[in-house]
Amino acid sequence: MKTLRLILGDQLNRDHSWFETPREDVLYLMAEMRQETDYVLHHIQKVVGFFASMRNFESELQSLGHEVRYFRISDPRNPQNLPDLIQRILEKEPIGRFEYQFPDEYRLDIQLRNFCNSLEIPWQAVDSEHFYTERDELTTFFKGKKQLLMESFYRMMRRKHGVLMEGSQPLGGKWNYDRQNRNAWKGTPAVPSVFTTGRDVSDLLEEIRKAGIRTLGSIDPKKFDWTTSAEEARALLSYFCEHLLPFFGAFQDAMHTGEKYLFHSRISFALNSKMISPAEVVDTVESYHRKNPEKVHISETEGFIRQILGWREYMRGVYWREMPGYSEKNYLKNLNPLPKFFWTAETGMNCLRHAISQSLETAYAHHIQRLMITGNFALLVQANPEEVDRWYLGIYADALEWVQLPNTRGMSQFADGGIVGTKPYISSANYIHKMSNYCKDCQYDPKERLGPKACPFNALYWNFLHAKRDVLADNPRMGMMYRLLDKKDPEELEALTQRAAQVIEHPEQF
Repeated sequence: MKTLRLILGDQLNRDHSWFETPREDVLYLMAEMRQETDYVLHHIQKVVGFFASMRNFESELQSLGHEVRYFRISDPRNPQNLPDLIQRILEKEPIGRFEYQFPDEYRLDIQLRNFCNSLEIPWQAVDSEHFYTERDELTTFFKGKKQLLMESFYRMMRRKHGVLMEGSQPLGGKWNYDRQNRNAWKGTPAVPSVFTTGRDVSDLLEEIRKAGIRTLGSIDPKKFDWTTSAEEARALLSYFCEHLLPFFGAFQDAMHTGEKYLFHSRISFALNSKMISPAEVVDTVESYHRKNPEKVHISETEGFIRQILGWREYMRGVYWREMPGYSEKNYLKNLNPLPKFFWTAETGMNCLRHAISQSLETAYAHHIQRLMITGNFALLVQANPEEVDRWYLGIYADALEWVQLPNTRGMSQFADGGIVGTKPYISSANYIHKMSNYCKDCQYDPKERLGPKACPFNALYWNFLHAKRDVLADNPRMGMMYRLLDKKDPEELEALTQRAAQVIEHPEQF
């Protein structure tokens, strides 16, 4: 009798203890499924990226002597959903035990647990051996505390794992260099050429299209840039350290029409599919800094590591602490539809047109584009967070619900009422003008609040504060905003709310 072990599409960790030694009594199961392609409308590059990575992983396991049963999306024997898939193998193979790694998405966790509870053979769920933390570690850390402060969690993680530490003190003397990492990029220093795999995915793309899978976005099948193997991920990480890390921190919040990626690593897809571990990424970046302190300042290194050791683990902890109710939170009671131009980029607002068209073209946008351009606008027009969730989950190659949901519904849309963020992340055109060159060639003026040339973000910003006063005015971090709102001339405020209403009701006209 054999043990059947399930490997999900985001569990491509060849360093897992499962794979230390090939065993004749173990059969691994992998599958490309409509269950996963169809639960939300995904970007074509996301689907291609996961399928290509899964196929590479299957080939690698086979080459190492492991027995793998792999079902492609086009296989007529593929039932296209997990329960039927597993049941089919159990009926056709001499299986006496079933094992799987804990999924990172709640829907899959429930699906597999319910399925296993009906099994007549022994079964076991094991850790994915990927994250620094256990699922409930954040919950335990914040037990009895009123607020989930990421900074305190991050410092605990630094101490516990000995990252960027000198004894008991933070390397460089400070825990956080965020204030040094808010520079706009104005053309210098020059951005190195983009790391690319140059992979041809034409055959896979044709297979996906023949299967009838609906997707969004575009793809160049001859030049697929997402990493699809551990080797490519490590090459990308090495390239980042050598060429991009020296400037990452200072310009991590910057946006520019001439550069899609600036100094960002683009390692998130490889991380979230588990081709590379967060510990390996963090250790590699810290090691590079310690060997090259004259080239890479501590502020650049800390800014990057905070996103992985701090924010990424924090998001996962919040997700498992708050699910399943977190996915239904709508603290601000926003119910407006998400503007249709989020799927086309057809808008006169240059910042949105650029950020959305880049997302459609590359399945990528960095955290400030997601938070302060698309997310900011969605919140200001008071879009239903459920629609916002679906858009973010579908359009980005690195988006899996465990990390997307708390970032979107929490950090971006404040739909959780302050579990993740202490205040809504909203801004007028001023912030966008400061951190990008988007406003330069826009038909709207970032300094105008009213009139046909006024940037819509300005009216939307003041309207949002006015509309949400009952729930936000007592927030201590919103005090200055409401004091400024209270100084507005009533006639001007009325004009601003009317302008905002036009944008909300007819966004296609702007």
